[in-house]
Amino acid sequence: MTSDTSSRFTANVAELVGRNRRYAERFVDADLQVRPTRQLAVVTCMDSRIDTFAVLGLGNGEAHIIRNAGGIITDDVIRSLCLSQRFLGTREIVLVHHTDCGLQKVDEAEFRDELAAELGVKPWWSLETFTDPYEDVRQSMQRLFMTPFIRHKDHISGFVYDVTDGLLHAVGLDGRRNAVDPVPSG
Repeated sequence: MTSDTSSRFTANVAELVGRNRRYAERFVDADLQVRPTRQLAVVTCMDSRIDTFAVLGLGNGEAHIIRNAGGIITDDVIRSLCLSQRFLGTREIVLVHHTDCGLQKVDEAEFRDELAAELGVKPWWSLETFTDPYEDVRQSMQRLFMTPFIRHKDHISGFVYDVTDGLLHAVGLDGRRNAVDPVPSG
C-alpha cells in the first residue's frame, strides 16, 4: 500500500467551498429535472483523468453517472441502475472502462493480506482487479445481461477510453474491439 504522506498533505476543503460559492453565483441549472433527459446511465471508473461529461459530450441533466474503482458492475452499481431504470426512466446503459487503470496494477491477494496485517481483518469485498480492460468491459456487460434487476438490456454498450488520446473503443461481448460509427451531433 502507499506510504503515509499526511505530513505533506494540505486539505482541499476550504478552497473547494470557495470555488463552490463562485459557482453558485452563476448557477443556471435550478430547473433541471431528476430524470435524465437522454434516458441514459453511464457506469465508469473513478479515475480522476476521466471527465465523463466531456468525454461523452454530455451536459448536466442528460445522464446518470455511476462511478467506482474500475467501473466494475458490483451489487451497489446494480442497485443504482435498477433505481435509475425503474424509478427514473433510463433505458440505456453505457459502460466506460479505460486504459492504464489503477486496478490493473494491484495484486489483490497482496492488498487483502496487507489490510489483514494492518487492521486484523480482511475486507469482505473484492477489488476485482484485472489485466485487460477490454475483457473487463465484456465481463461487466455480461453481469448486466445476467441480473434480473436490469430491465432494458437491449441498449447496453461497452467501451474502453484511451487515456493517452481521449478516444473511446467499442467492446463487444467477445471482449474484442468493435467498430462503432459515430452519429453526427447536431
